[in-house]
Amino acid sequence: MQFTPALLAQHTGRFTRLKTPLDTPAAQRDPQVVATVSRMLLDIERRGLDAVREYARDLDGWTREDFSLAPDRVAQSGDRLDPELRSAIELGAERTQAFARRQREGLVDFDVELEPGLHTGVRYIPVGRVGAYLPAGRFPLTASAFMTVGVAKAAGVPHVTACTPPQPDGGANDAVLYTAHVSGVDRVFVLGGVQALAAMALGLIDDLPVDMLVGAGNAYVAEAKRQLFGRVAIDLPAGPSEVAVLSDASADPAIVAADLLGQAEHGTNSPAALVTTDADHGAAVIAEVERQLATLATADICGPAWRDHGSVTVADSPEVAVALMDDLAPEHLEVLTADDAWYHDRLRNYGSVFLGEWSTVAYSDKGMAGTNHTLPTAGGAKHSAGLSVSRFMKPLTYQRVEREATRLVAPATVTISRSEGMAAHEATAQMRLDRWER
Repeated sequence: MQFTPALLAQHTGRFTRLKTPLDTPAAQRDPQVVATVSRMLLDIERRGLDAVREYARDLDGWTREDFSLAPDRVAQSGDRLDPELRSAIELGAERTQAFARRQREGLVDFDVELEPGLHTGVRYIPVGRVGAYLPAGRFPLTASAFMTVGVAKAAGVPHVTACTPPQPDGGANDAVLYTAHVSGVDRVFVLGGVQALAAMALGLIDDLPVDMLVGAGNAYVAEAKRQLFGRVAIDLPAGPSEVAVLSDASADPAIVAADLLGQAEHGTNSPAALVTTDADHGAAVIAEVERQLATLATADICGPAWRDHGSVTVADSPEVAVALMDDLAPEHLEVLTADDAWYHDRLRNYGSVFLGEWSTVAYSDKGMAGTNHTLPTAGGAKHSAGLSVSRFMKPLTYQRVEREATRLVAPATVTISRSEGMAAHEATAQMRLDRWER
């Protein structure tokens, strides 16, 4: 998450860098990761389930024959949770699905008669089968199933399969399982990494291949989704999680620093950027980050992330601040200013925006805000939006031409086809025109 050279040249002299990130290549396209994933996918495609079992054994220590979990085991996972955590999971599932259902209501089928006898329209049809990857490493990302399984079900997807990696004891993470259960999952398999994505895409563990793969994961999971795209749909090509804060002198440096570190906690390669219109505020945030790192339990992750990928930029005006932030196009954007509405009206490139000091990215990360936390990274917000109910829907168009409309569509079709030299196309229209004229 860095400024483009063109943007920097355009605004030369209009900003100051108080802290600059390392100039490193995009983490999600590590050549070694690309090559490893390519080799694994080819091997799994050739050898099928035998290769999946081999990778599961060698990479995750899985020695059982079957990867599937019985439905009652998934349903009873909540019994092993602290009641407070169980209630929080149930709240997140309902809130996320409530937002998704409201989005679904906005996708309305329609039929329009463009000309007399020329009927066209759209029907929204859900994808048939979805495979959701539910990470469960050092940080299990409990809420991931809200965003993938739950939103797919709100869209009307008939069958959702989930894969989650085994824990050191050979089982699955109960919080992740219960989240999948209350989100409406149909089948769960204890299988992680590239082999899980390949198994779902190729139909090696469930009855049929899935039509779409969704869910977060490490660099290998993200690359597997990228390479499987085309065979199946994917949610979006995700990279390391990132956050950017746009703030001014009215913002509390402690809050800004905490929110920068909150996303840096995702990994040592997670960028965190501050764009501010006040140099003293920027310096205060830098000092506050260091103060908080001194006592933060996850400083082993947040510290390197901030040191290598953190940045602080001072813009000489609100307009330049907006231009800088739109160039970054962050996954998560927080706006903490004296006039948040002014910035909200002008900002255009972000995965999701959090307005005001009472809004923090963690509320969405953990499913409490209702919005989806599966969002574009690495500048993807310049052209793409995050995962939503619409991503699981196919807007299928149709057309029905009555006899009376032939004269409105056939002659021009004949003319264009003839100019292109496409005789068969011309014939399909001319044949109907001849019949209409008889």
